[in-house]
Amino acid sequence: MDLGISSPQIDQAERGFSFQLDSNLDMRMNQNQKLTASEIINNFEYDELVKLLYDYGEEKFAKKIVRAIIKHREEKGKISRTTELADLVNKAIPKFDSNKNPATKTFQALRIKVNEELLEIEEVLPAALEALKTNGRLAVISFHSLEDRIIKNFIKDKLNTDTVPKKIPIYQKQIKSAPIKVVQKLQTPSKSEILKNKRSRSAKLRVIEKISEER
Repeated sequence: MDLGISSPQIDQAERGFSFQLDSNLDMRMNQNQKLTASEIINNFEYDELVKLLYDYGEEKFAKKIVRAIIKHREEKGKISRTTELADLVNKAIPKFDSNKNPATKTFQALRIKVNEELLEIEEVLPAALEALKTNGRLAVISFHSLEDRIIKNFIKDKLNTDTVPKKIPIYQKQIKSAPIKVVQKLQTPSKSEILKNKRSRSAKLRVIEKISEER
């Protein structure tokens, strides 16, 4: 299971995913849905936007960015273009990493919210495990810490079957066994892989095997 977003979609300027390509602020994977990045940027209140950038972008300068967004809305009106938002973010916060555009986290947060990406991961993991036969394996590749955290917690929850409080008299055999085992702990790409494909640099692979049905 590859959780990475589609490169062809990202590279299409008109889809509005990239801060490097000028386009309408869209970011919808499903073009039939109503919510767009533009609607979020122009209609969400201050607190909502700050929470969004903190939670989905892990952006420590969320308040500075949102203040700049609100000020622009009040003084100049609607923010409708990708490059317009990127420029606003660039001016609002200091630039520490020369290899990373300051707008990266803001665009990530908007994309995740527009497409409810984290909710979809939370729903698909148990469904995928349920679909596996015994000894079947589930390999998941994530591309940022928010995704990997959901996967890691899902695995931890399936392994943690011993939920009986301490000092309660119970036989070990009475504790149900875990329905999975970890086949591959966290693995990241090698330097040679990153050289061949720069977009793989943030990839994280985890693999589990289904060893029994849950009871």
